[in-house]
Amino acid sequence: MTTTIYSARKIITMDPSRPRATHVAVRDGRILAVGSRDEVGQWGAADVDERFRDKVLMPGLIEGHSHIIEGAVWDHPYVGYYDRTGPDGTTWPGLRTIDAVIDRLKAASEALDDPAAPLLAWGFDPIFFGERRMCAADLDQVSVTRPIVVLHASLHFLNVNTAVMDLGDITATTNSPGVMKGADGQPTGEFAGMVGMYLAMKAVGFDLTDASTSPPSLWNFARVAQLAGVTTATDLHSELNDLIMDRLLATTSDPAYPIRLVSAFGGTLMPADQGVERLSSILAKGTDKLKLGIVKLVLDGSIQGFSARLKWPGYFNGHENGLWYITPSEVESILRAYHQAGFQVHMHTNGNEATDLALDAVEVVLTTHPRPDHRHTLQHCQMADEAQYQRMAALGVGVNLFSNHIYYWGEVHKSLTLGPDRAAKVDNAGAALENGVDLSIHSDAPITAIGPLFSAWCAVNRMTADGDRLGGEAEAITLDEALYTITMGAARSLKMDDRIGSIEVGKFADFAVLEDDPQDIGAANLKEVRVWGTVLGGQIFQSPVAPPAG
Repeated sequence: MTTTIYSARKIITMDPSRPRATHVAVRDGRILAVGSRDEVGQWGAADVDERFRDKVLMPGLIEGHSHIIEGAVWDHPYVGYYDRTGPDGTTWPGLRTIDAVIDRLKAASEALDDPAAPLLAWGFDPIFFGERRMCAADLDQVSVTRPIVVLHASLHFLNVNTAVMDLGDITATTNSPGVMKGADGQPTGEFAGMVGMYLAMKAVGFDLTDASTSPPSLWNFARVAQLAGVTTATDLHSELNDLIMDRLLATTSDPAYPIRLVSAFGGTLMPADQGVERLSSILAKGTDKLKLGIVKLVLDGSIQGFSARLKWPGYFNGHENGLWYITPSEVESILRAYHQAGFQVHMHTNGNEATDLALDAVEVVLTTHPRPDHRHTLQHCQMADEAQYQRMAALGVGVNLFSNHIYYWGEVHKSLTLGPDRAAKVDNAGAALENGVDLSIHSDAPITAIGPLFSAWCAVNRMTADGDRLGGEAEAITLDEALYTITMGAARSLKMDDRIGSIEVGKFADFAVLEDDPQDIGAANLKEVRVWGTVLGGQIFQSPVAPPAG
């Protein structure tokens, strides 16, 4: 029974009874004591490890909304607008024109040995290119024979070339809301929503779920998270079938795997009664490194993709309202089934109309089936107003805001999707805390890169990529409040605050090891804090983590 005492320049504990310390004692992968050298030494003989003496320790950072597809996409070329760092630490430059996207795809196509092999790319976002939409003819410049699929950054849309449409027999007569058509009635090569994704992936024979849960992809995902100081990350929509469970259990049980994973069951992947049965049957398989028991419901799409559901006056540019991913009349019954079974439900609601629908369903379900501390949570919830936050507080509903949107899409929200009034209050973390709502913030990787300290910077500063501030002090939160949202706030949203989120006796010894002190560096520079590595259950991982042997 070995005890190790770690010294640090500073330990930010997130424990209000002892917010700062200089030493932490670890035994059996858990925190034994926190305080001064003399205080933690009272537990008896211990090894003293000084390697962090000039570093700052925080609770391991928590990515409360991400997807393991982040690990799979790095097997394919990135064609996004902003720079992006991969699992090996390499930065891929962002592409600012459609011609640049086509050039990168041509290079990727030429690098493939098999002339018939599909080419998949990801990260593209048409909203940054004005009225110009990428179409099949653009991708046909790369190849008219090789199937090409380009996933949008939102993962709610994609583009394909003519070869894919030929394989899928998608023509002017195809009657599907997921197939976009031009003024001539012909498919443009842009597909929308889950139906569109299914049609395109079926045509090329690509299984995103299989690719995302392969061991190499799971390791890629963990390495990306660990580079950002994350020790617990989420996969917020999974089928959790037998194959996936076997892969998750085998991979996360490896002592070298550097994160804990929270995997949420996709609540509409099968009828709710079957979903309850499936999740109940695997719940006991959860481990310290694989948490189960959360259900994910996706109510609408994305704001920047014009597929989110907005209340009046709708989209600023007059675009038609977005998509319901669940028939509104069915939301209450689906929620009720999982709620009665004791599961925590996280609901994706980007638009404020979707937020109303979710809160209406929670209110009715709680009226007939009260349940203390259910902690149902709204994910993204970017347009929530004061009245909606007040309802959340009254119903015990938490919120996990997509703060990164402020930076990446703040300008287009002002000018195109929402208009200046509503854009000023997008991802309103200040109002959430003011109304007593449990708050966390996230990246939604691979939509944006995993980086809780960057998400915290976004929530504090509310700066767009062009350097403009959205809203004022009322919408912002303080630096310390932001640090709480990516540690204890996220832990509460996952019902894991008894195990992670703070450096307290009895919790897992999960730490983010930082070169800089986020409290000293200041709000404006929070995103510049350098991550040295992490500690998971007392095991030290210096960034970047090497891939597994073989």
